[in-house]
Amino acid sequence: MLRVERYTPSLQVPWDQFVEGSKNGTFLFKRAYMDYHADRFDDLSLICRASAQIVALLPANIDGTTVHSHQGLSYGGFVTNAAMTTPLMSDVVMATLNWLRNFGAKRLIYKTVPHIYHKQSAEEDRFALFRLGAKLHRRDLLSVIDNEAAVRTQKRRRRGARTATKAGFQVSELDNIDVFWPILEQRLLHAHRTRPTHTAEEILILKKHFPTAIRLFVCGNGNAIMGGVVIFETERVAHVQYIAANDEGLAAGALDLLFFHLIEEVYRNKRYFDFGHSNIPDGGDLNFGLIEQKEGFGARASVHDHYDVSLVS
Repeated sequence: MLRVERYTPSLQVPWDQFVEGSKNGTFLFKRAYMDYHADRFDDLSLICRASAQIVALLPANIDGTTVHSHQGLSYGGFVTNAAMTTPLMSDVVMATLNWLRNFGAKRLIYKTVPHIYHKQSAEEDRFALFRLGAKLHRRDLLSVIDNEAAVRTQKRRRRGARTATKAGFQVSELDNIDVFWPILEQRLLHAHRTRPTHTAEEILILKKHFPTAIRLFVCGNGNAIMGGVVIFETERVAHVQYIAANDEGLAAGALDLLFFHLIEEVYRNKRYFDFGHSNIPDGGDLNFGLIEQKEGFGARASVHDHYDVSLVS
């Protein structure tokens, strides 16, 4: 028999312990990460147990009568461990949907954990949702380098790196996120009329909780920073969370030099280097200029699926 219960702060320790031992969980599912923006989302995270044993977690929030897995996270879905089987996941999904119906929810928007983050195969949830008639709601396209099957990089990208080197640019790692954030905010505002998902204060708080997982690398000439990249590092993946350079840095190839340094030196032993998606907001069309830059470093496509599940009988 399965029992579904709503997460409460008193369950933080068993929640975090399960994430640590899971086959598809990362530090984004730890409560210290999820709860930094608790004021923005009405948390409806769920825990599924078989007797007293936790078998799955679902990081989630609710907006009106729609449940999301979780809007404050880049990816989501059921977090499971090596004991999860396909029949058990089918039961977990059914029990969870029934719990949500009884709670009064009408719809579940479910985003998966991309396979590159899996320590073991963990796509039982997708098959269970397929059997229940879930609709593909959105498909983001990630640009990923697989270091076990690397693709040759473009000459133009290497040319840019050489230009930056000749200009005296160097790459370094900094702990002070503040020095990069003005460059990031200006670039996003100018190029996309958006702002970073995190404020500088929020990312500093998260970095204190996860100092080895959230890293800032910058490229500059002397004390002048021309560009930077914030990396979210997990066991198998180095994920590019933020990228930005000022006009001088873009012209001088600062990002080319920075990415070659990360790909070929810092993260050469990491299985995947994930540039993130290049979708226009809400999973529509692609920003082809952006994806061309990423694929110039040898990245290739990996999809990140989101599903729409009706909870109305």
